[in-house]
Amino acid sequence: MRPAERAATVFLILTLCLSQAAAFAQSIERVEPPSWWQGFRETTLQLLVYGKDLAGLRPVVNSPGIRVDRVVTTANPNYLFLYLDIGQQAKPGEFDINFSGKDVELTHRYRLEQKNADPDHVDGFGPEDAIYLITPDRFSNGDPENDNIKGMGDRASRSKHGGRHGGDIAGLIEHLDYIDNMGFTAVWLNPLLENRMPTYSYHGYATTDYYRVDPRFGSNEDYRQLVTLAKERSIDVIMDMIANHCGLHHWWMADLPSDDWINHDGKFVQTSHERTAVQDPYAASNDIAAFADGWFVDAMPDLNQRNPLLADYLIQNTLWWIEYLGLSGIRQDTYPYPDKNFMAEWTRRVMTEYPDFNIVGEEWSLNPAIVAYWQRGKQNHDGYVSHLPSVMDFPLQHALISALVEEERPHQSGLMKLYRMLANDFLYAAPGDLVIFGDNHDMARVYTQLGEDFSLYTMAMVYLLTMRGTPQIYYGTEILMTSNDDHDVIRAEFPGGWPDHKNNARTTNGLRKLQAKAQDFTRRLLQWRKHKPVIHNGKLAHYYPRDGVYTWFRYNDSDRIMAIINKNAKRIDLDLTRFSEHLGDSREATEVISGREVALLKSLRLDPRSVTLLDLH
Repeated sequence: MRPAERAATVFLILTLCLSQAAAFAQSIERVEPPSWWQGFRETTLQLLVYGKDLAGLRPVVNSPGIRVDRVVTTANPNYLFLYLDIGQQAKPGEFDINFSGKDVELTHRYRLEQKNADPDHVDGFGPEDAIYLITPDRFSNGDPENDNIKGMGDRASRSKHGGRHGGDIAGLIEHLDYIDNMGFTAVWLNPLLENRMPTYSYHGYATTDYYRVDPRFGSNEDYRQLVTLAKERSIDVIMDMIANHCGLHHWWMADLPSDDWINHDGKFVQTSHERTAVQDPYAASNDIAAFADGWFVDAMPDLNQRNPLLADYLIQNTLWWIEYLGLSGIRQDTYPYPDKNFMAEWTRRVMTEYPDFNIVGEEWSLNPAIVAYWQRGKQNHDGYVSHLPSVMDFPLQHALISALVEEERPHQSGLMKLYRMLANDFLYAAPGDLVIFGDNHDMARVYTQLGEDFSLYTMAMVYLLTMRGTPQIYYGTEILMTSNDDHDVIRAEFPGGWPDHKNNARTTNGLRKLQAKAQDFTRRLLQWRKHKPVIHNGKLAHYYPRDGVYTWFRYNDSDRIMAIINKNAKRIDLDLTRFSEHLGDSREATEVISGREVALLKSLRLDPRSVTLLDLH
């Protein structure tokens, strides 16, 4: 070979090698969402494409009905945001997205499916339901093999404070029959998505991958199987979501898409928690920002939903999980903390695509005026328009506990507090759509709050399961689980969920007599409520408390129930003439729990410290 030919050959080889090296250097590491569906009302799809130096590449799609709408890049060259329009002509199946640049050709195979047209695929929960709230890591360990996963920290340690215990989706599936037999018709699951955090990851609120179930709980497909099996038992599944923050070890934290992806330039500044600033007509702008832009803790970076790329990402993630799983609802964590205009758009998009769906937002305020601000239909002083169907009724929860534990003082304390709080329902656009509860995974258990007084417990359960709204019961409430204010204790293991447990709630083996009594009491109430439409959508009337007695009715044209709390330590003969408006011509009733027949004459005898629930004839 002549020198000139040798030089040309070497040059060609070097050129090919450099070209191959450039192609190798530029690779697609992530495309999110990983798949999509044809059939959404709003046809634009954002794809977050991540990999080394992708921003300069030109994406091309040659598939009927699918076109590239626009391409958005940021200051970080490793991100490319591709917006596709998925037209009505688009056919389900796989198609190629080709990315080209100088000496670079990359192809990503993407899958488009047909949106499920079955109205039962995505429905909504409501007042006809009773929700069972579960912290999955502490409920049942159905698959010990996934307790620890190679490459993930925070190894399981049941003896460690804040440690993982190993509860998982397999354990949830094992308990579906129990949940059904108890009479619950929906489950709200604390987050199941990946929390690749070095410690304290069990709770699930520090998401590190928005499209992946944490493998210590199971897989995406396991989650979908759980929803399918639950639906076979007429049990809805409500997914816990977090739009406000992610986990510090989320994959994008090592290489943020833009400087404004995280509030406060990615540096920890704690939120003021002064939620009133959002509604305050006199609030200073920096006070509003101190609440909405601050972080909860340094392990949970606060997302900036004002960034339109992040806003689209979060909305699409929600739609993806709803359609993929076939959900019946979402519980949105810390609802007022994200940008409120984003939250309005987030709920609008979800409810546009799924009009029969339901979302309940967490607004932990004891002021009903603050809670009511966020509900759909509320005419707000500042013109804010919300699309959120439901809100957690924290004011009523606090009033319920106070009413039952406080000494009765006429017009000052005790039951009057509960009466007056319920009378604030004029503040809500739709009080019947609220979610009511006695406790949850963030507060001391209701039996503890009630001083471990079984009589008060029965009053609380009857109130929650006959009042307007959708009741939520925390796992273990039915067997009188107790706690202090420590979250690790509040989220204790459910008896029978681990092989070494001596007590088992499913079989009642080892339960104390009072625990078994509470479980039977709650089961009877729930099973009765399930088949009682007057509780689901009937009207409500209550009579202000007198002498430690509080009475309310649920009624419609064909059915009526009467409930009475007697906090007195002695028997009371309740004069029934006061209630003639709602008793009507009823002269007999069935006491729901005992099944005994009761005569309704001039008075009704009430046992000491008791609750009476009557099915009126």
